[in-house]
Amino acid sequence: MKYTARCVRSGDWWAISVPEIKGVFSQARRLDQVEEMAREAIALMLDVDPHSFDVDVQPDLPQEVTRARKARSALRKAEESAEEATVTAARALLAKGYTVRDAGALLGISPQRVSQLAPQKAAAGDARKIRKGGKARLKQDHGTVAA
Repeated sequence: MKYTARCVRSGDWWAISVPEIKGVFSQARRLDQVEEMAREAIALMLDVDPHSFDVDVQPDLPQEVTRARKARSALRKAEESAEEATVTAARALLAKGYTVRDAGALLGISPQRVSQLAPQKAAAGDARKIRKGGKARLKQDHGTVAA
């Protein structure tokens, strides 16, 4: 069985009621104590083990809290959307022959992050090893670097 512990701030206390059971009320100093206090009140009223049921704590939320939760939820969705768009853009840029460094500069992220988002094997045109004077060198669009 699952019971609802509705709680409303009243002065320095949380006033708790359990709508499923007439006459079950309690109070707690802090929100993290509401479940325990409701559980004890329900167990006493029903004469059962306090751990034989579930309690769903539903605090009355001030308008500021509701606004903040909605804003954080919107932020998480925007971050997910931005991440998807960045992955798509990174893959598209690399497919068009841009270097990882250039893709990172255009997207405002590091070349390492581009490589994480759009891993791919080095294409023949992007990087190739050439032998010069017995040393292997890696030739890229932006210059020659010793390997």
